[in-house]
Amino acid sequence: MRSPTLPLASPRYVRDAADPRHVERAIDDMRGGLARWRLAMALARLDIRNRYRGSVIGPFWLTVSTAVMVAGIGLLYSTLFRLPLTEYLPYLTVSLLVWNTLNQIINDAGNSLIASEGVIRQVPLPYTVHVLRFVIRNVIVAAHSLPLIAVVFLICGVVPGWGALMALPGLALLFINAFAGGLFLGMICARFRDIQQIVASVMQLAFFMTPVIWKPELLREWQVLLPLNPFFALMETVRGPLVEGGASWLIWLAALVYTAAACAVAFVFFVRFRARIAFWV
Repeated sequence: MRSPTLPLASPRYVRDAADPRHVERAIDDMRGGLARWRLAMALARLDIRNRYRGSVIGPFWLTVSTAVMVAGIGLLYSTLFRLPLTEYLPYLTVSLLVWNTLNQIINDAGNSLIASEGVIRQVPLPYTVHVLRFVIRNVIVAAHSLPLIAVVFLICGVVPGWGALMALPGLALLFINAFAGGLFLGMICARFRDIQQIVASVMQLAFFMTPVIWKPELLREWQVLLPLNPFFALMETVRGPLVEGGASWLIWLAALVYTAAACAVAFVFFVRFRARIAFWV
């Protein structure tokens, strides 16, 4: 007796199997995630409330700790570098706040998808919602430290002028890189959990290799190599307009190149491995 023949697969099924449309699905995911920014904001605010539950001043503890660090390091290093305190303190304040934001973003990026494991496995949301949630959470936390800059500038008599508005594009580049980093490191760290420890170690080294507490002029003839440091380029697009009257075109070019490269790498990885994220987290 001849076994019954199985029905042929539909043309639509065959076409989808031959052409999985990875790029289209990745773009749809990003479009859908960005369209749900209100949901990402609500989840980010919930994260902050849960993190500082029972605390009296909540995220402002970061502001207090940064203020203490600025006062201590400012008094010490202004003496070591033989710099006027009113000149060094604004530089140090902006440097530490931008670096702390950058450092927190990179260290937190590896958990952007892992932290949402329960939601990813149960609710069919775009993955970029979880990355956007991580970015907005860090934006809100960083905003709590902005009054410290105003206080230090007022004490030191610093008036940035209209050129300080150029810090806004710098902040935009910073958080575009945060989104790209959250997407890329979120996937990589979900697959290989040891990467987070490597990233933390790299950031510790980068702190001393980047002019945060020391000024670029101390490198003398080696100062021209600083744009090769992506952390310096991104930091200077914010710090330069606020305390140095602006950043050079080379700094902006380097920051734009690094941002474009980060976005390209994140998108390529997202297109290639998006379908595996739910199995990795």
